Amino acid sequence: MTISVVIADDQTMVRAGFAALLDAQNGIQVVGQAADGAEAVDLVRREKPDVVLMDVRMPELDGLEATRRILSPAHPLPHVPRVIMLTTFDIDDYVYEALQSGASGFLLKDSLPDELVQAVRVVAAGDALLAPSITRRLIEQFGQSRPTTPRANLELNALTAREREVLTLIGSGRSNGEISADLFISEQTVKTHVGKILQKLQLRDRVHAVIFAYDAGLVAPAS
Repeated sequence: MTISVVIADDQTMVRAGFAALLDAQNGIQVVGQAADGAEAVDLVRREKPDVVLMDVRMPELDGLEATRRILSPAHPLPHVPRVIMLTTFDIDDYVYEALQSGASGFLLKDSLPDELVQAVRVVAAGDALLAPSITRRLIEQFGQSRPTTPRANLELNALTAREREVLTLIGSGRSNGEISADLFISEQTVKTHVGKILQKLQLRDRVHAVIFAYDAGLVAPAS
């Protein structure tokens, strides 16, 4: 199946470069480009892409608010895309809020071409993406501002003891391979546990499992 992509960035050269790169890949097609957030929202509603590359900072309507409008459960779209936020800095002040808005990934604008292509494929497949250079700091800094919530504690009761262990390690920024080594279980078993965790807690993807782990107090931010 072809992965359809919309690119939203206020810099013409950035949009053109990303579009040329992605259109040259097998199984990926850029179906539209937007110069600001408002245009991006309209384009997504019209083209129904699988993935949106969304710049965080844009005029008229920034990427954060555009993402909220695209993914808002209050106004659900017939076809909900996955959103990858594009940021210039390792840690962008707006990135943390984007987690709550439903974004499925973050990528630095200066990432290698292969990393951009892989990001689109990973997110389109339903997984979450955090650029390696920002993952741990993103998780730790985000966690510092997240109080433990009673609702999250209550929802933990739906998990088995092993699933709770896996969720704790996800919240610590561990990959499936690292979790496999930590718990002495196969990576396929880890993937099965992750799938059940997301299903039971009704979470979109791994990024939001990290948020939940902090909300429930399973993980404390590094000092």
